[in-house]
Amino acid sequence: MTDQGLSTYLEFSAQQWGRLRAATPLTLSEPDLERLRGINDALSLDDVAQIYLPLSRLLNLYVGASQELYRASHTFLGQLPAKVPYVIGIAGSVAVGKSTTARVLQALLDRWPDHPKVDLVTTDGFLYPNRVLEERGLMERKGFPQSYDRKRLLQFMIDIKSGANEVAAPVYSHLTYDIVPGETVVIASPDIVIVEGLNLLQTGVSEGEVPLFVSDFFDFSIYVDAEVEDIRRWYVERFFTLRETAFKNPDSFFHRFSTLTDEEARQTATAIWTSINERNLVDNILPTRERADLILRKGPNHSVKRVNLRRL
Repeated sequence: MTDQGLSTYLEFSAQQWGRLRAATPLTLSEPDLERLRGINDALSLDDVAQIYLPLSRLLNLYVGASQELYRASHTFLGQLPAKVPYVIGIAGSVAVGKSTTARVLQALLDRWPDHPKVDLVTTDGFLYPNRVLEERGLMERKGFPQSYDRKRLLQFMIDIKSGANEVAAPVYSHLTYDIVPGETVVIASPDIVIVEGLNLLQTGVSEGEVPLFVSDFFDFSIYVDAEVEDIRRWYVERFFTLRETAFKNPDSFFHRFSTLTDEEARQTATAIWTSINERNLVDNILPTRERADLILRKGPNHSVKRVNLRRL
């Protein structure tokens, strides 16, 4: 561990962080990891053991402490304890690997005995439908803060943290690049809810007279970080993979890209990245990094090289 003096973070190398695993057993197998990996993500079981297993141990301790706090509060009030889930937010750029991080953490936390039900929600479902984005001239700003139905997302977070038995979230299709009309996923009495999305830590815009932000409902937040040049390269590589797979589906919103030559695909992916995703990263996402409780800093090969943990 590196002592950063007056810094609000403690900084660890991957090796230092890995030792904090202690005796926590690795509960994922290679077939499990193959199912959880994102496109072009080279995450290995060694990476899981070194980075994500210690993180799951830390979160397990935090969840246990939170449960004790709820019990103490209800004992004081003379009430039966309500089941209010522990909420973890995971933020970061497009193509940085936050979805893989969320899925791996869900799988690891789900295997701890004290909180067997762990749900995962992505904020993609809270994007406005394409027809609304088109009406408002926001299709080229999809993923920017103004492209989300923030009122609906905030109400979802309020319901989750109010201990509602069931809370419904809208569903997004990456195939059609749009909200699935009338379809929802129901979150029912979870122990932990992981919320994953681009702009989760932003505080620049609030709804109503009282400032209220999605991050106000997080018990713990994670930012997945990397150099912009590396994320750009990962985005282009992912575009090439999708060109040979998902884009070939005639129902895909991006089917027109499936016949591009290598050079055309590179130019198209780079243009999309530069005009939309990198701008969103630099203007909206990256400035929120230091609001996270933990920062996972990735190197060029997608492996986490450093971990910054906020001091309590």
